[in-house]
Amino acid sequence: MVRKSHVVVAVLGLLVLTVGPAAAQDARAVLQAASKAMGNPKSVQMTGAGWNAAVGQSFTQEEDWPRFEVTRYVRTIDFEAGTSREEFTRRQGTFPPRGGGGTPLQGEQQQVLVVSGNSAWNVVDGKPVPQPGQYLAGVPIAEFRQLDILLTPHGFLRAAMTAKDATAISLTLGSPTGEVTPNGKATLVSFTVMGKYKVVGTFDDQNLLALVHTWVPNPVYGDMLYELRYLNYKDFGGVKFPTVLHIHQGDPRLMVAHNSMEITLSNVQPNIAVPAIAVPAEVQKATAPPERAESQKLADGVWLVAGGTHNSLAVDFRDFVTVIEAPLNEARSLAVLAEVGRLIPNKPIRYVVNTHHHFDHSGGLRTYLAQGATVVSHQANRDFLEDVLFSPGARTMMPDRFSTFYPYFSGGRRPLPIETVNQKYVISDGVRTLDLYPMQGLNHHGGMLLAYFPKERILVNADLYSPPAQGATPPAPNANMRSLQQNIQRLKLDVAQHVPIHGQPGPADMFVQIVGKGTN
Repeated sequence: MVRKSHVVVAVLGLLVLTVGPAAAQDARAVLQAASKAMGNPKSVQMTGAGWNAAVGQSFTQEEDWPRFEVTRYVRTIDFEAGTSREEFTRRQGTFPPRGGGGTPLQGEQQQVLVVSGNSAWNVVDGKPVPQPGQYLAGVPIAEFRQLDILLTPHGFLRAAMTAKDATAISLTLGSPTGEVTPNGKATLVSFTVMGKYKVVGTFDDQNLLALVHTWVPNPVYGDMLYELRYLNYKDFGGVKFPTVLHIHQGDPRLMVAHNSMEITLSNVQPNIAVPAIAVPAEVQKATAPPERAESQKLADGVWLVAGGTHNSLAVDFRDFVTVIEAPLNEARSLAVLAEVGRLIPNKPIRYVVNTHHHFDHSGGLRTYLAQGATVVSHQANRDFLEDVLFSPGARTMMPDRFSTFYPYFSGGRRPLPIETVNQKYVISDGVRTLDLYPMQGLNHHGGMLLAYFPKERILVNADLYSPPAQGATPPAPNANMRSLQQNIQRLKLDVAQHVPIHGQPGPADMFVQIVGKGTN
């Protein structure tokens, strides 16, 4: 089982199980008292520094999300206009360069995240980049950023005051919870926002909002806990605002990783004049691209299934099919399955190979499991698959096939069909062979697999090397490429073609030119 001993900060939802008698309260009275204590600004700008993390990209399931140092953080919110502009500068800093999501960052990275109404975009080199997709392949980005406005201390108060279903209870926890409710006393106000998100706010005995939590749809967690802690309130021009913002994404009962950001504020300016944010024309026109599964034959019986940000491979064996990689979510898996069925009709998918547990590479696995495929992954990923991804936890916000048509009922306890790789795993029908090898010495992930076709001399990798497009400038060699080269040499693999999970295939001689023949 996944060890939970690393968890330091307990989620309030766990502690509520030990409460004393709860007393119903008038929600409006609670909110009015909080508004009197905290103020009711029309806008706010906060400035600070701290760290943020790459959610879903931990090195192993025994570690937290990989962190980056945030040297400058500025967020401006206009509550009445429903706009937010979040700017920050981040770098690797002193945090260990282990995990994904851009780890390790080279130099400083500038990010600008904007939302106005139903439109979201980033600003890159002064130009708007539409964001019509989904956050963590589960919730539309604009919707998530609007929700995030409502979860700020004063955004919560505004939303709660207009909610028709707001309820409140006062309770005494079985034990104090540190900074959140030092004396163990709390008042919880819950209501629904945006027609779908149940939001719960915890007020301390000073009528200050100490914690807000809700759940958002996520293909890995299902209903994923999203929790914001507000600590060390100070007065800024008659408005009380927390000076420490700490955010959790993920449930530490299931997996260690859950800390996603902490910002210590140096200044807060309430009721500032916020210039109107006009939605750029290209953002207004942007729509989420449809799921496309476009196949490319790599060799006899081997196809690359692309068409999006992530690839899969379909492999035809004598009486079954193997798919390599089930990325993102069920929508992507259904598109790939339809294309695989067209390429290789009337054969069951017996195996689906998972290269590693990062959310964007494992989020579509449940769809394959729902139809009886066996999942093959690195042995280090078993606990994640059993305890998180295939957990029977709640999936009310984004039901999938596995939660709706669970296929594993039997007369007794039945283990899930998961095969793990220790040193080598072979899938073969006597004619075609697919070898799976664990990577060694890799900082991107502690449980990564390589897929190799010895006859076809094809090597499949995830996140380590993407061949440059024709005519493009080759990338500079990095630690992941060097690690891939070292493992190719260690395993004595004869590679003619590199096939990435991101990007297009390329010849092995190009890889050698980029990385060099040595391993330094």
